[in-house]
Amino acid sequence: MTFADSALRLSALAAHWLHWRPDDFWTATPAELAAILLPPGETHAPPDLDDLMERFPDG
Repeated sequence: MTFADSALRLSALAAHWLHWRPDDFWTATPAELAAILLPPGETHAPPDLDDLMERFPDG
């Protein structure tokens, strides 16, 4: 599944579950989306940039 496919699917889920319009989804930050979807009291740490660069090197 491509990033575009995943983004389209998440946009549809946000519209359905959160009653967001597409513009609401596309202007939300990942942190805002995580904050509204995570269970109360849980936090989500951003991924470590060095770890991501090691796992997904530029080709």
